[in-house]
Order: sequence, then C-alpha cells, then structure tokens
Amino acid sequence: MFPVRDRLKAFVKNRWLVFVASMWVESGAGIGYLFGSISPAIKSAMGYNQRQIAILGVAKDLGGSIGLIAGSLCDVLPIWGILFIGAVQNFVGYGLVWLIVSGRLNLPLWVMCIAIFVGTNGETYFNTGALVSCVQNFPKSRGPVVGILKGFVGLSGAILTQIYTMIDASSQSTLIFMIAIGPSMVVIALMFIIRPVDGHKQVRPSDGSSFVYIYSVCLLLAAYLMGVLLLEDVIGLSQSLVTIFTIGLFVILLLPIMIPVWLTLSSSRGGPSEESLLTGDDKSETGNVNEVILSEVEDETPEGVGLLPDAERQKRMAQLQAKLFQAAAEGAVRMRRKKGPRRGEDFTLLQALKKADFWLIFVSLILASGSGLTVIDNLGQMCQSMGYSNTQVFVSMMSIWNFLGRVGGGYFSEVVIRNYAYPRPVTMALVQVIMAMGLFYYAMGWPAAIYIITILIGLGYGAQWAIVPAAISELFGLKSFGVLCNFLGLASPVGSLIFSGVIASGIYDYEAKKQIVASLKLQMITRGYGEDDNDSLSCDGTICYSITCAIMSSLCIIAVILSSIVVYRTRSVYAQLYGTSQICQ
Repeated sequence: MFPVRDRLKAFVKNRWLVFVASMWVESGAGIGYLFGSISPAIKSAMGYNQRQIAILGVAKDLGGSIGLIAGSLCDVLPIWGILFIGAVQNFVGYGLVWLIVSGRLNLPLWVMCIAIFVGTNGETYFNTGALVSCVQNFPKSRGPVVGILKGFVGLSGAILTQIYTMIDASSQSTLIFMIAIGPSMVVIALMFIIRPVDGHKQVRPSDGSSFVYIYSVCLLLAAYLMGVLLLEDVIGLSQSLVTIFTIGLFVILLLPIMIPVWLTLSSSRGGPSEESLLTGDDKSETGNVNEVILSEVEDETPEGVGLLPDAERQKRMAQLQAKLFQAAAEGAVRMRRKKGPRRGEDFTLLQALKKADFWLIFVSLILASGSGLTVIDNLGQMCQSMGYSNTQVFVSMMSIWNFLGRVGGGYFSEVVIRNYAYPRPVTMALVQVIMAMGLFYYAMGWPAAIYIITILIGLGYGAQWAIVPAAISELFGLKSFGVLCNFLGLASPVGSLIFSGVIASGIYDYEAKKQIVASLKLQMITRGYGEDDNDSLSCDGTICYSITCAIMSSLCIIAVILSSIVVYRTRSVYAQLYGTSQICQ
C-alpha cells in the first residue's frame, strides 16, 4: 500500500491533473468572445457610434493576440509567474472598463481602448501557460490536447454568460465586473498546479480511454449549455431554475478531475517503470545521427516519390535511409552540416520567419481568422440589425459552436494524420471552406441567416485555432512553441483591423445613413459624425453586413488556396513523421 503522502505527491505531479486544471483556466480565458455581449452595453452607456465600437473591438483583438511577451517570458519565468501576470492584467484592465461604463469614472475613448487592450491581453498569458505546459506533458497527443484546451477558450463566453444570468443583475455593466473578477480568481487558485511535470514519462495504456472520457464530457457540456440556452430563450426560466442549471454546469466542469483521482488511486497496481517512456538520455546516442539521416533522406528523395502510393513511397524512403546509414558508417559519405533547422526540427522565431511555409500560414490566418473574428466582434450589432433583441443568446451559441469546432478540429486533424499521413494543414483548408460557405449564405440574405453564420463561423473559426498550434509544433518544433503560436495569433487582429475597423464599420454607417435619408430624417445627417451626437445612427436588415460578408467569403477562398499550398509543400514531412509509423504498425 502506498502511504497517503506518496499518493498525494503523485496526484499533484500527475500530468492529467495539470491538463484538467488547464481546462478550468481556459474556461475563463476567452474573455474577448464576450465583446459581442458587452459592446451594446458600452455603446448605450457611453454614447459611442459603430465606428467607435469597432475601434474598441480592434483594441480588444490586439490585446487578445499580441502574446509575444508572454511567449518570451516562458523562457525566463516559471509558469505560475506567467499566469499571475495575466490575472493582474485581466483584473486591472476590465476593472477600469467597469469603472468607466458604470459612471464612476469619466475618461475618454483612448483610455477605454488601453483598458480593454490590457485586460484582454491577460488571456494570452493564460493560453501560453496552459498550452506550453500541456503540450510538453502530452508530446504524442498534441492535436487532442490543443483542441480541447482551445475548445474551452471558445466555450468560456457561454459559461460566463450563464453565470451572469444566474446573478440576475439589473445592469449589464455587472457582466464587465464579473469578467474582471472571475477569471483572475480561478487563475490565482490554480497557477501552482499548471506546469510541466515530465509527462512523457507518464504514458499509460489507459490514456486512450481517458481522452475518450474527456471528449464525452466536452460533448455533454456543449449539449447541456445548448439545451439550457434554448430553454431560456424559447420558454423562459425562473431564477431558481437558472440557478439549478448553473450548479449543474459546475458539476459537469468538475467531472474531468475523476481521471487524475482514479489514476492516483490505482497506481499501486503497477510500478512507475512499467508505464514510463524511455528518457531522453537513453536515446541521445542515436538521436543526432537519426536527425541528420532523416534530413539527408528529405534532400536525396528523387522527384516523383511523393506521388507514389503510401506503401511504395515508404519502401523507397526506407531503402534510401538504410543506404545512407551504411554509407555513413563506412565513411563513404560525409554528412552535410545543416545551415539551419529543417521542417520538423526546432526553430527560433527568427528562423521561422525566413520560411515560406510560416508566412503562408500567417497570411491564410489573416484572411480566414480575421474574417471569423470580425463576425464575432460584430455579432451583437448583426443580431440587432436583424431584429433580435436578446443578443446574448447568439453570443452563447457562437461560443458553443466555437468550442465544438476546436475540440472537433483537434480530433479530426489527428485522425487525418494518424490514419492517412496527410499534412495537418489539409484540415485547415477544409474548415476555411466551411467559413466561406457561412459568410456567403449570410451575404445572400437567405432564411435563418443569423443562425447559419453563427454555427458555421463558430465551427470554422474554432477549428483553425486547434489545428494551427499542433501543425506549428510539428513543422517548427517545441523549443519556441509559445513565441511562434503567439506570433501567429497576431493574424486575427491584423485581419480584424481591416475587415471590422475599416470595411464592416464603414459599410454599416453608410447603409445606416442611406436608411435615415430614406426615412426623411435629414436633420440627423447634417449633425455629422461627432463622438457625442452620433449614437442614434443604426442600420436595419441583412444589407448592413451582407456586402462585408461577401467580401470576407471571397477572402476565405483565397485562404483555402494558401493552405493548400502549405499542404503540398509539407507532404513529405508528414509522410516521414506519421507515414512510417503507420507502415510499421
């Protein structure tokens, strides 16, 4: 029997406990996805027009995506330090926003922009700490781990909205106060648990079942939230029932803790050595030689081999690799020293910036992810223009489908590479097609357009951010994983700055002006577009955003083409990473 102290120590160092704690942190890390709920409150309380709201949205997007500092600090600070900085930024930033919106402070627009930037930037520290820890703890399950964690980021909007509904606050500014307090408290409570714990030494035969259990909880959580959301919207619920359903939500969120508890209690059935991977030292003698040989195989592979059937291609590459091994052993071939890392090896940010694949992924994300973020930021106004008063319902729906997209994207991309050895970016191209379809549907003004765009954009946008980090870790290594992912995160605000801050807001105000002229309210037009007197400018109908969606649909098609180029360029890398293992199995 294991002493209680030893069991407690094993529990604290269990990689599944780190994973579960990271899920809880990420459940409050998607603060930016609530902008669609808080922007109408800010607009009415502060008297802002749509262009000013778009400026705040861009500030929010920049804050949620500029994570280079967080990624760089991972090499200097412990993970708990990264998480603590994020908690402080979240509290200070959104605390100041609440003071301004609630009328306790009277500060200009630029201060509001800085406050939203600082508050939302805190989530980059949450994401960096959780992702870096879990990817290192689960090196052979990157797709599912990233997908699940990113899924909870997307679902956080629906979770926080449900908690806000339970509070039954009379003022919408209370939601901003809850955003400032809630996530910071959760992170501070869990920040010492989330860290690398040599997870590669904790591989168990039951890991597959554990992931199935986590996926089941994810689906249950999404279905539960969707059901509660529909009940609240269609038939309405009393406050006591809302409270009961929210307690049920917390119970579901706690279910994953059963995995580390069960693993700790069952640890006496077998020694640790039976379930540990080989350490890095055991493989160090052959690791460097294999790296060089694999690089040589990539260079020496004849043209046309990549077009052969999988079995034949792997046979040819194995023969070439064997010849290179023999030649190197006999001294007949001198292995070339590489000038820099190759795909699949560890890159620094500067080295990655010199690679065409990295920039193709970045530009593709600007076009597709920027389009998705534009819809998310403007969802509240899109709902109001379509005549829906309860915008929080659609914001929660977006969060739920965003969650399903991230969880499903991580799982589906893993199936594609494990079973077929296709490059992971092929799934990125597929979800970008889904986004283009949703945007085109809304642009055409077809029935139930707001529901269709909410579902398809939520799925597509969410799936991208489960696929991209896993692909980056495979193509550019884990050494600078945090910095590389946070740099790619800049793609969303860059796209949103153009699509939302310029195109969407400009078209919205132009159509609103046309509608005012048509209704013979010319006196409102002659007053101009000042900050203080333009709050009544509003647009009704699908025309407010249909042109914007048509433009973004075309841009998503261009993103599909760029992603397809990445697929073509990286097919040999994925054949080496996953194709050989499939043949051996």
